[in-house]
Amino acid sequence: MFAAEVHAFLRANAGPDAPRVGPFTLRFDDHSDERFFNYAIPDDGAAPAAGEVEALVAAFRERERTPRLEYVPRAAPKVEGALLSAGFTPEGRFPLLVCSPGDVVDAPADPSVRVSLAGAGDDLWGAARVMDEAFGSSGTTEHDVARLRRIVEGGGLVAVAVDTATGAVVGAGQNERPHRGVAEVASIGVLPSHRRRGIAGAITALLTRAGGDAGIATSFLTPADDGAARVYVRVGYRKVGEALYISSR
Repeated sequence: MFAAEVHAFLRANAGPDAPRVGPFTLRFDDHSDERFFNYAIPDDGAAPAAGEVEALVAAFRERERTPRLEYVPRAAPKVEGALLSAGFTPEGRFPLLVCSPGDVVDAPADPSVRVSLAGAGDDLWGAARVMDEAFGSSGTTEHDVARLRRIVEGGGLVAVAVDTATGAVVGAGQNERPHRGVAEVASIGVLPSHRRRGIAGAITALLTRAGGDAGIATSFLTPADDGAARVYVRVGYRKVGEALYISSR
């Protein structure tokens, strides 16, 4: 069941020193309170008691983070009820899409844009700035760039789309460091000035295909809306389940 593989990846991505509370692994970013960098993942088959959910909330409050989870309900079907009883509210249910390198469909971008993998140099600054602007985050910092650098140095991938006329990075995305051949494609962003030119699809296709050389047998992603989902389906992704993002205020 691929849900278990996704959970295993998410736990590994939280890091070897990730704290544990009851049946939950907690992922925290010490430098950012952005919700997508701070969340918990339940153990497969977990059935948390009320006190364990209270302890989970307290751990987030202590770090001044919003208590929230990102997980696949199929792998832990008893968790959602316990969270709802504790006052959690679903942020959204998103399709879980997967693709292997050999199933990627070519997706050419506008010829005025060059899509390529980024090294650990200046392109990472451009990638971080595009991701921040595309997702409404505040100013780009060295910590944002360091996060991308760790992905590249750890065996993951970062891709950039560069406007060939100006040399500016106008699109970016990442395929995280793999765990047991599984990795998440995330943060696919394109500046408003360059949208609807096939750039997001081209970035996703490159990251997924190149993942084969990085030891990634299966890439997965969770699109935020139907429009984004259509982009990913066009490059070869298919739905295998659903992810739940849920939080407590």
